[in-house]
Amino acid sequence: MRASALLLAAALGGAAAFAPASVGRSSTGVSVASEPRVTSSTSFPPGDSKAWSPSSWKDAIAKQMPIYESQEELDAAVAELDRVAPLVFAGEVRSLHEKLARVSQGQGFVLMGGDCAESFKEFHVNHIRDTFRVIMQMALVMTFGSAMPVVKIGRMAGQFAKPRSEPNEEIDGVSLPSYRGDNVNKEEFTPEARRNDPHLMVDAYHQSAQTLNIIRAFATGGFADISRLHAWNLDFVEDTDEGSRYRKLAAKVDESLRFMKAIGVDTSSPEFTSVDFYTAHECLLLPYEQALTRQDSTTGKWYDCSSHMLWVGERTRDLDGAHLEFTRGVGNPLGVKVSDKCTPDELLRIIDTMNPQNVPGKLSIIVRMGAEKLRKNLPGLIRAVQREGKAVVWISDPVHGNTRKTDGGFKTRDFDNIRAELRAFFDVHDEMGSHPGGVHVEMTGEDVTECTGGVSGVEDETLGHRYNTSCDPRLNGSQALELAFLIAERMRLRTGLPPL
Repeated sequence: MRASALLLAAALGGAAAFAPASVGRSSTGVSVASEPRVTSSTSFPPGDSKAWSPSSWKDAIAKQMPIYESQEELDAAVAELDRVAPLVFAGEVRSLHEKLARVSQGQGFVLMGGDCAESFKEFHVNHIRDTFRVIMQMALVMTFGSAMPVVKIGRMAGQFAKPRSEPNEEIDGVSLPSYRGDNVNKEEFTPEARRNDPHLMVDAYHQSAQTLNIIRAFATGGFADISRLHAWNLDFVEDTDEGSRYRKLAAKVDESLRFMKAIGVDTSSPEFTSVDFYTAHECLLLPYEQALTRQDSTTGKWYDCSSHMLWVGERTRDLDGAHLEFTRGVGNPLGVKVSDKCTPDELLRIIDTMNPQNVPGKLSIIVRMGAEKLRKNLPGLIRAVQREGKAVVWISDPVHGNTRKTDGGFKTRDFDNIRAELRAFFDVHDEMGSHPGGVHVEMTGEDVTECTGGVSGVEDETLGHRYNTSCDPRLNGSQALELAFLIAERMRLRTGLPPL
């Protein structure tokens, strides 16, 4: 019975994510930190004779980087960030790494979710709370549905910068630098606002610190207590079909909790009252990442302390690029986004660069292709990884390959296409005998109308009602919860469990 209690508690995951590095954790049975202690300030990754340092990326080609008018201003901002406290700590990063190692062995599922891009003007504790609790709802549905632990990672506390298709934007014959995110420049279309300002990186750091404080409070201060799972339902989701399904699931969990209490299980223990919640963002603005990279006093390894996990995007994953050069030297778990443009040989070279020791849990492959292209191209990538014995976590990003523009000028995504890509992702892994390890979505806890379809009933004609994003369209709370139920049902099918 205690095993059942711990399985239910896996929906939360305990408080290890924000525990000090000295706090003991149970062994995973998978080695995730086999590198020897580094004693110098420069490391030499196995298989690469080129020395690495936090600034060695400057010798490579850096794409998608803003051009600053003043080197003096940039140096001053970086110097200020050099002196600030780390946002996350090495022990927290290692905790996430251990969980991802289990996922790479088929013993879990990753849920990554959050805003397309954080902004200064939308920063509010309620916004963070609502996104946090939708992720908690999704994780509970997936955990209860699949009978396996769900690793919860928020696109939060650092997801500001965005890559752009063009360096400049033109409106009515006026050309200005493209908006690249609030840590680079401002959204308003004026010369003053679009000036790339390096001090915005410092502002982004301080907002990220506040965001992490709020997340830590929610994760360990009682909000995440599983006995409060009914309170996680958002008001605008409450009356939807998915809100009803969630209430029924919550009732089942309540019943399980009452049974556990009756047989003597302590449901007031941290496994039931707190949660492991990690953060991740795209590694894009390298001066910021370099400035927050610190050497761990325990192991001597370097960690980018701006986030627990970093990923490199489709547009910056060049093998000779600055972003792969930077990430190959840090100890954080890493991700890389790949589209149908990525060949099996190229993927293997990326894996060898980012995870040369083939450490389980170190690298996640985040696939963004669209359903049709995924069915055609993903089998070859999986086959190459299996042939070479590479340890990776396969994650689906079903949103980025399904963006379109409406006749009214709104950028949107259709829920049916997102669902189709997820179905294709699971189908391919079933065929290949590999583990579908996670999902990565842009979503929010707000009642927005940015993506069409799903139970929320958003249509092209109603997108303008609450289209609030300053970047890409996001799933709202009810659409995100609907997606979680679809994933849970598919995972139950894989494990032979009856429908929810």
